[in-house]
Amino acid sequence: MTNFEKLEEILGFEFKNKDILKEALTHRSYLNEHPSWPVPNNERLEYLGDAVLELAVTEYIYAKYPDFQEGKMTSLRAALVNHVILSKIAREELSLQKFILLSRGEAKDTGRAREVILANAIESVLGAVYLDRGYEVAKKLINEIVLTKLPEVMERGLERDPKSALQEILQEKMKLTPSYRILEEKGPDHQKEFLVGVFFGDKLIEKGRGNSKQEGEYRAAQNALEYIKEKSGWEIK
Repeated sequence: MTNFEKLEEILGFEFKNKDILKEALTHRSYLNEHPSWPVPNNERLEYLGDAVLELAVTEYIYAKYPDFQEGKMTSLRAALVNHVILSKIAREELSLQKFILLSRGEAKDTGRAREVILANAIESVLGAVYLDRGYEVAKKLINEIVLTKLPEVMERGLERDPKSALQEILQEKMKLTPSYRILEEKGPDHQKEFLVGVFFGDKLIEKGRGNSKQEGEYRAAQNALEYIKEKSGWEIK
């Protein structure tokens, strides 16, 4: 049994197009060492899978919590699909660390960069599932491996507004107020994507992507909280 067949066994179905699964598992660093590899890196599939994941999670939250307003739903969705939770799902539910193709240098990294790679890989796999088997199969997989984490997210209050939490801890520890700037804006007017940076003074600390400026800021703040927790050991309440 090949590695790809083992992953199909974990997923519970076979891909019609095996190359698309291979592409989903190919990190850009792998191609630097294997230029003749027959498929491209997984970044386009990651982009697609991110949209599929957000749609499935949004549909679920919208239907399950009819009293939640837009801000609450956005916070809950962002808390559920951030890289910390996604990397944990990639590792524990799908064992993607065993299957993703990395350069030798990237393979040795066991820190935060590896966790981001794993989180991105789960999105690329979801993109591959969507193209190969359709939205309903992709949604079923998301229900099984991602949405099952929703009770934990709500129980731990992880949907709390990270911008407020970041501002509180920075003002307490550093007497600073974080600022946000749009670093990149792309896509047509009806489907914009924003890359937002969060700055401590003049220093860019983290970035976040979203389909609105607010969502990009939310994700940037969320990533910044993880960054300062890892770098400083500050307790984030």
